Amino acid sequence: MEARAILRYARISPRKVSIVMDLIRNKPLDEALAILQYTPKAACEPLLKLVNSAAANAENNFNMDRNNLYVAECYVCPGPTLKRIQPKDHGRAYRILKRTSHMTVVLKEKE
Repeated sequence: MEARAILRYARISPRKVSIVMDLIRNKPLDEALAILQYTPKAACEPLLKLVNSAAANAENNFNMDRNNLYVAECYVCPGPTLKRIQPKDHGRAYRILKRTSHMTVVLKEKE
């Protein structure tokens, strides 16, 4: 059985998120939470909330034991990109791409 949590339209680049997700993939829940808490990256804050949410889903919806949980899957997909314009010299316009992410975390129980 698995418990999942999804965060959509997070205002952070998927590239930044995937770096942090690589750190917690296939780790036990307690170790993943410790890594997220003490890693100085911008993606750690929303991912910490997401992993806690998946753990709560596992406990409350599927009656799984929190001590046996591990991060089975975690992946990020690009969401819609917000296009913004910044004025540049000689009347030119410079496009700024504000990227968004869809993050998914799946927790499973160890056998």
